[in-house]
Amino acid sequence: MATKIRLQRHGKKGKAFYHIVAADTRAPRDGKFIEKLGTYNPNTNPATIDVNFERTLSWVQVGAEMTDTARALLSYKGILYKNHLIKGVAKGALTEAQVEEKFAKWMEEKDGKIASKTTGLEKDATKAKADALKAEAEVSAARAKEIEAKNTPVEEVVEEVVAEEAPAVEEAPVVEEAPVAEAPAAEEAPAAETPASEEPTAE
Repeated sequence: MATKIRLQRHGKKGKAFYHIVAADTRAPRDGKFIEKLGTYNPNTNPATIDVNFERTLSWVQVGAEMTDTARALLSYKGILYKNHLIKGVAKGALTEAQVEEKFAKWMEEKDGKIASKTTGLEKDATKAKADALKAEAEVSAARAKEIEAKNTPVEEVVEEVVAEEAPAVEEAPVVEEAPVAEAPAAEEAPAAETPASEEPTAE
């Protein structure tokens, strides 16, 4: 009987939750299984993966197949790496003490990466919350200002606007008008004397 480590879907629509199981390859995806090995919840950030390390490792050692997603999850939890180290012991390349030392170092590095990611996500969430509160306060202030403007009587508003717009009237300096010089009366040109027409004398 071929055995496969795979995921069984649970949860509601849009909020899938998975069981990691060892099942017969001929069984339906969500049908009968041989053993439940853990759970996988992708709805959290980072995703929550809870696996029975020893039992899963034993299934991997006896040659159980894995789906692509199950392989990624087991690699993330270090099960495949531990299996690789154990094979090294069987070949005489490593001792059990070296295996434990290498695996402990790997787990320490992995935990450090997860912790730094979690810290970064918490900082981002705090900053996003502060930004949201600030934006909400600004919207509230603008809304209060609009309501205040709406409730202010129109006459008062007009008076304030007129008072703001009307410039202060400055008294114009009194300018003394210079006496206008009277233009000299145009002298009448002497009438040109017309020579008296000579009347013909009677002879």
